[in-house]
Amino acid sequence: MRLCGHVLFALFVTLAAGAQQKADGAGSGTAPARAYVAAHQQEILKEFQDFLALPNLASDLPNIQKNADALLKMTERRGLKTRLLTMENVPPVVLAEAPSDPSRRTVIFYAHYDGQPVQRDQWKQDPWQPTLVKGSDERIYARSASDDKAAVVGLLAAYDALKASRAEPSVNIKFFFEGEEEAGSPHLGQILKRYADQLNADLWVICDGPIYQNGQPLLVFGSRGVVTAQITTFGPNRPLHSGHYGNWAPNPIVELAHLISRLRTTEGEILIPHFSDSVRPLTAGEKKALENLPNLDPQLKQEFQLGRTEGTRPVAEEIMKPSFNLDRIEGGGYGPNPANAVPSTATAYIDIRMVPNQTPEIVRGQMEKYLIDMGYFLVHQPPTPEERRSHARVVQITWSSGYPPQRTDIDAPVSRAFVQAVRAAAGTSLVVMPTLGGSTPAFMFEQQFKKPVIGLPIANFDNNQHAANENIRIDYLFNGIASYTAVFTNLGNFWH
Repeated sequence: MRLCGHVLFALFVTLAAGAQQKADGAGSGTAPARAYVAAHQQEILKEFQDFLALPNLASDLPNIQKNADALLKMTERRGLKTRLLTMENVPPVVLAEAPSDPSRRTVIFYAHYDGQPVQRDQWKQDPWQPTLVKGSDERIYARSASDDKAAVVGLLAAYDALKASRAEPSVNIKFFFEGEEEAGSPHLGQILKRYADQLNADLWVICDGPIYQNGQPLLVFGSRGVVTAQITTFGPNRPLHSGHYGNWAPNPIVELAHLISRLRTTEGEILIPHFSDSVRPLTAGEKKALENLPNLDPQLKQEFQLGRTEGTRPVAEEIMKPSFNLDRIEGGGYGPNPANAVPSTATAYIDIRMVPNQTPEIVRGQMEKYLIDMGYFLVHQPPTPEERRSHARVVQITWSSGYPPQRTDIDAPVSRAFVQAVRAAAGTSLVVMPTLGGSTPAFMFEQQFKKPVIGLPIANFDNNQHAANENIRIDYLFNGIASYTAVFTNLGNFWH
């Protein structure tokens, strides 16, 4: 059903009341925020709905500019000092700043307003027409509902709640809203350098991603790095009849399969020599955080219909290690009726997740040396006819630029203060994780400003981000507003 009318009003009153009851047992300092949400839920959801209705693919510059213009109005309406951080033909960053006090530390809250592409035929409804669906919970379905416009609207609503309560923030507040995160943030580093004098802060907070898989609120202190590669093997210069040439002309799919089996095992063990030599050992605080994590493996195996998992460690411990994932294999064409032929090429698409102190440069060097040591002639562009004739095994490898991992010390004073501040909203149910399994641009902020970075996600874990039917649970949005307000109100009081 659509978002409209008195039915929504009754629904949101009920949800807000439920959230208020949870907050009463969670800790102090969030009652004003919950009360604000209960009194203004229609306004919050209307603003959210209007924002979600704007198509927001980063490469669609006219529409992405409409999103930035909408954000300008949303932030200026709240009395925030707002400007666009621009580069030519690049989605602008919207930077909004609350009135500051030089005696307080400054925190920049990051979220992004661009979203993933959509394939409309896979959606149950129009992805640009926000739709409320009732069930065991209430969710809004739309592209970017959870990734990441919920965080944008949630942060602004939290600021409204702070002002309505007439409370003084404990830190100076800035909002940094990026417009090309889903495109890999290709210009973010340049923007940070160009506008560094306007981005002075003591802490960056990444408001992106889902909470823990069992529904508990989550704090994360890092994210893994990522680098991707395409590995192509070669057979004849054109497909050949398998009856005439099979088992004579080298089959590139077979070659690729054997190559992959020498890069990783079926248990996830990475076979590249010295691959983990640069991995930084876990700190005592990180080990303790892992010991306190709820074990979700039985639940996840049931949900994903898995008869086994790779390796021997729980999923929360596995993401503390590097990983080598095979995304896709192509070769021999496509369609329901493959030809009986020896194909010309085969390609594997790989993503490698890295942990401190690995870098894309280290990983690229290790993998290329290993391929050469295995007897492959390595090229970075399509091989010439002479190269194909002159070498028994030719491999083309194409790398992305990638970016390194980032991890803030979980025992640092700012980290301990942040945990205390969020517990005002989340209580003892708060889950603290040393790192996300995924990758974020957090390293760019740390690299440019040499300041800590902490992640505060609010979206439900089953939100279908990057897929059809993306959604956000309404109660999670409301709880997120309370968490953000708790940070505004309490962080500076705990940060010594």
